[in-house]
Amino acid sequence: MAILAIDQGTSGTKAVVVDDDGIVAVAERELRPRYLSGGGVEQDPQELLQSVLDSGREAATSAGRRLTAVALANQGETVLAWDPATGEPLTTALSWQDRRAESICAELAGHAEEIRSRTALQLDPYFSAPKMAWLRRNLTRDGVVTTTDTWLVHQLTGEFVTDTSTASRSLLLDIDEVAWDERLLELFGLPGERLPRLVTSDEVVGTTTAFGDEVPVAGLIVDQQAALLAEGCLDRGTAKCTYGTGAFLLVNLGDHAPRFDNGLTTSIAWTLRGRTSYCADGQVYTAASAVRWLCDLGLIESAAELDSVAADSSDGVVCAPSFAGLAAPWWRPDARAFLSGMSLSTGRPQIVRAVLEGISAQVAELAALTDEELGAPLVRLRVDGGLTRSRVLMQSQADLLQTPIDIYGSEHATALGAAAAARLALDPALDVADAPLPWTPAHTFTPTWSETESARFRRRWRAAVDADLTRGDHA
Repeated sequence: MAILAIDQGTSGTKAVVVDDDGIVAVAERELRPRYLSGGGVEQDPQELLQSVLDSGREAATSAGRRLTAVALANQGETVLAWDPATGEPLTTALSWQDRRAESICAELAGHAEEIRSRTALQLDPYFSAPKMAWLRRNLTRDGVVTTTDTWLVHQLTGEFVTDTSTASRSLLLDIDEVAWDERLLELFGLPGERLPRLVTSDEVVGTTTAFGDEVPVAGLIVDQQAALLAEGCLDRGTAKCTYGTGAFLLVNLGDHAPRFDNGLTTSIAWTLRGRTSYCADGQVYTAASAVRWLCDLGLIESAAELDSVAADSSDGVVCAPSFAGLAAPWWRPDARAFLSGMSLSTGRPQIVRAVLEGISAQVAELAALTDEELGAPLVRLRVDGGLTRSRVLMQSQADLLQTPIDIYGSEHATALGAAAAARLALDPALDVADAPLPWTPAHTFTPTWSETESARFRRRWRAAVDADLTRGDHA
């Protein structure tokens, strides 16, 4: 079967045609979010849709074979208002990176524990509901307000749906009942909002002719969970990290949804074959976007230069590339990026190295938050995304985690995960374990630092972050 799997992301849309033997065709369209003052990050919904159509049609044409299904992975927490009668967008799309709903969260601070107990998430503008509430207050009361996947699927099929993994990122879903929660809608000032029908990731939700002949649409799933599926993280304690616009660590938790008291969140990994699986979810908001900042400053020309420019040592320079705030365990949307420990001898090699170490240090902190729940540190990490091309970053990650790092063998983990879910929808007899394509690591990085060296660096890095946050509290 030839499945067109579309990965609609923040900085671009990828369309991949994949059959039982692997990838047949790939097409991509670049996207650039608009970064506004006051923490706003927006995208043009029509550009998102056009990137889906253009990349999908190009990949389908290049593949030269009849499609059997279209699958869609989405950004997760990006929202917009739109007219359900015409499908026309009524607002821009507020990106998952948008921080303008901080005021909404501040108003609800007294309900934070109740919200966490119902959703297993932190009250933060990163998630969908605060942005939905902000949009309703400031932009329009008309139409429906949903995540982008619902709008895109409506454009393709006319259906009004979202999958359970995406819904679990909204702050509006009862994580245990896997159902929309009226109390949460009330808290966020969204009573009576029309919400999409919840579907599973192995469900055919409709059909589309957008890419040629009429074919089923299935395999709806949020992007990070799609990568978790593609990389075969099906057992409790298996983990992956995707290094894209941000870096996203997911750890499979099995069939229960723990409430972490250390700042980590729990989401639905997927609902497949009638069973809902959960995952711990940690975010580094800026990874490739921090590298883009290096490019914008002229310190490197592109991400391809990272390894050739980065110094062997940061020489005491410490960076937290928190350009869009800090997520777990701090949950400080007001946090800002910083460089410390510089001297007159500091140059671009040390700064580039410090930025990469800052990314890997945040991932290491996130991974440590799962130790108590799992009963032991992670024994291995599977990784994907464009920044895995940086040997400096990957070696730093292995050193700080003190565990081997396996590089996924394809640049298209998210699309391949959506394709795996669609494959399950098309073949009811297929076992979940057999849905992802088999793979072997393209490369494995093992720690070169001792445990003592790793612990020393992480203590120094955390101290620098804490000191910067303290300064911010008194600014």
